[in-house]
Amino acid sequence: MGLKEPSFTLGIEEEYLLVDPETRDLAIDPPASILKECQRRLPDHQVTPEFLRSQIEIGTRVCTDISEARAALVELRSVVAGVAEEHGLGLMAASTHPFADWHLLKHTAKERYEIIAQDLQAVVRRLMICGMHVHCGIPDPEMRIDLMNQMSYFLPHLLSLSTSSPFWRGEVSGLKSYRLSVFDSLPRTGIPDRFDSYGEFERLVNVMVEAGSIEDGSKIWWDLRPSSKFPTLEMRMTDVCPLVEDTLCIAALYTCLLRMLYRLRRRNQRWRIYPRTLVSENRWLAQRFGVEGRLIDLGIPGQVPVAELMEEIIGLVEEDADALGCKKEVLHVRTILARGTSADRQLEAYNKSLQEGASVKQALHTVVDLVLKETVSGLN
Repeated sequence: MGLKEPSFTLGIEEEYLLVDPETRDLAIDPPASILKECQRRLPDHQVTPEFLRSQIEIGTRVCTDISEARAALVELRSVVAGVAEEHGLGLMAASTHPFADWHLLKHTAKERYEIIAQDLQAVVRRLMICGMHVHCGIPDPEMRIDLMNQMSYFLPHLLSLSTSSPFWRGEVSGLKSYRLSVFDSLPRTGIPDRFDSYGEFERLVNVMVEAGSIEDGSKIWWDLRPSSKFPTLEMRMTDVCPLVEDTLCIAALYTCLLRMLYRLRRRNQRWRIYPRTLVSENRWLAQRFGVEGRLIDLGIPGQVPVAELMEEIIGLVEEDADALGCKKEVLHVRTILARGTSADRQLEAYNKSLQEGASVKQALHTVVDLVLKETVSGLN
């Protein structure tokens, strides 16, 4: 009897920053009515607080395909941006704010966040970052674990397409995704461990729960994990993208890669599982250079331009993109490669402003204005 094909449903979560359009700084204490009004207008989706009050998190309903995910994400961004504007604030989909200072921010008064703040202290207080998560429906837990083991290889490739956090507290960080440097200061992050079965994963979670280290599996913050709430494999590696088309591209590519790995499994084949250290090295290269850099092709081994590796991936998932109806979204990878990621555009805007005689502060304001504009573009 053959393997039953997973549903490959998907859900997208994004975290946004609320910005004062006059000062371009983060809104330190935005009114609670923003969240309540968003929840009232979006009953079919999730709109929740994040650790910092200046953040807001959204989650689409379960979507059967990329077209449904597009409609859901556009609706969410449109409504949340509209409500924020009604309250005199702007919505920013970027993984760091160019110059905000985490020392001045306040965390949300919620039991979960109070516990996290108590447990992690200064490490979590500087968590002024936003990410994008993609859930893919894989009901069978054993298949979920097997595909997680193999999918880890491709996480740095997805990260390189998403980078949107080149600044930190008013300085050019030199990294295209500084967000990960902040997030990695938390425990239980990074590339996931390899497991021989779902039971082995459950035993690890149970040991940590029984030892009092975590309350449940939701406190394991790997770049890729079996969701503790849903029968999904949750990709957490990527920065949040200002342009909604980039978000949809990454979600589609992630889903197609999982379907490609499932096809291998159906033929009793598999993607080679490489040492975590080598995959982590690619993670660093993607974090540092984005699409303009190189990643290690672990099959050679040797470093290859990201653009070449992406073309190989497009070829690998061609059948899957057709089957899942997301060929247009997958081919958008080439657009990202051609014009760069948000990090590239932010740096370009910043350097251009400086060359034109702007002060550092003015140049940083230019970056904020760019990201605010891109966050709501293409929503009509």
